[in-house]
Amino acid sequence: MDPSIAPASRAAVVTPNDTAIVGARALYIGTAGDVATAPRRDVDPVIFKSVPAGTILPVHAAIVALTGTTASNIIALF
Repeated sequence: MDPSIAPASRAAVVTPNDTAIVGARALYIGTAGDVATAPRRDVDPVIFKSVPAGTILPVHAAIVALTGTTASNIIALF
């Protein structure tokens, strides 16, 4: 299967941080809230507002920023 469309094969807990690289291909949101994420390190984060608990955000997340993120129990999918 093409790796770009294959299901995630690894997961890791995310601690939001304004500079740490996550590099996830999607994010699972465990507790509802806002999620600030950037697809590349050199791009300002975009805030996904009021993301419900249990949502999988199918976005490349180079960074999950602490500033602007209120959601918690976030899992990075690789």
